[in-house]
Amino acid sequence: MLCNILVALRFIGALGALCAISLTWTPALAQGGRDYLAAVGSSTVYPFATVVAESFGRRTVFKTPKIEATGSGGGFKQFCAGVGIGFPDLTSASRRIKPTEHRRCIENGVEVVEVPFGYDGIVLANAVSAPPFRLTRQQVWLALAEQVPDETGQLIENPYRRWSDIQPGLPDTAIIVLGPPPTSGTRDALVELVMEAGCREVPAIERLRQNDPVAFRALCHTIREDGAFVEVGESDNLVVQKLYTNPDALGLFGFNFLSQNAEKVRAAHIDGETASFAAIASGRYPVSRRLYFYVKVAHVDMLPGLREFVFEFTSERAWGDEGYLTDRGLVPLPATERAIVRANVMAMSPLRIAVP
Repeated sequence: MLCNILVALRFIGALGALCAISLTWTPALAQGGRDYLAAVGSSTVYPFATVVAESFGRRTVFKTPKIEATGSGGGFKQFCAGVGIGFPDLTSASRRIKPTEHRRCIENGVEVVEVPFGYDGIVLANAVSAPPFRLTRQQVWLALAEQVPDETGQLIENPYRRWSDIQPGLPDTAIIVLGPPPTSGTRDALVELVMEAGCREVPAIERLRQNDPVAFRALCHTIREDGAFVEVGESDNLVVQKLYTNPDALGLFGFNFLSQNAEKVRAAHIDGETASFAAIASGRYPVSRRLYFYVKVAHVDMLPGLREFVFEFTSERAWGDEGYLTDRGLVPLPATERAIVRANVMAMSPLRIAVP
């Protein structure tokens, strides 16, 4: 009765959100409408999540979870849309949830548990049949930026068509980089960890960052749209396949795909380091990131197996130093960090993000 009154009055607030949940979500409805776990999110995390799901399905009485690769941004959009069997139970990401995404979750009655579970490196790679690349982050920015400075420091439309145009000694091949769309966390990593870092190495642009942060971000983060960067969707496997058939191109994807396709592609050196398990774990490799998944708190005790699946993902046999995910290219968190994350998972503590 109380819920009906609140709905009629269009009451907005925490109690209203709880009522909306109760109207759409009960244990009986969960078991009757869907008896498997549903996860969306990052294409980079997809192989890890799939392996855990398959192990979970074999080892337990629960059905194998359904894992869908939607991209990090696409995953958060679905995950944060609401509570109930029509919405995913988990989402994964190759970056942390943004404050705007977390706010949308909360507005829709979705509380989340954040689970960082390892590290991954971003690689630029080409076919093993082609010459190897040795690049700096500044050279990558010069290759992909919409505007670059000329010899006088004035910004001009990017004139570089071949890698050798940027610096003699680089391969004399057309600049073609295959990568994901803006909804991808891998694309975010390219922009923030590679392009922004390379952009800041130009003294005049570093001064711009201090004087006009908005203009700085637009300059350093905007990728050219004249064909040098080619969006090929959310599938890292598709990028690898296209590199195999186009030896002149470079492709952008996660380290785990490199380790699984070493006979087809090789990683470029970035700032003197090549992507490897040891280089990522030590922090030497400059383009690395944490990987995450997020659990919907309201679903934990409503959908059979969700709590157990999360425990499997954060078990030492999965994410540990000798866990089965390391065979797929995951670089584990240090043991002390794993202990902290595991304790948070056991308590199912909701994420809190301070909003400026």
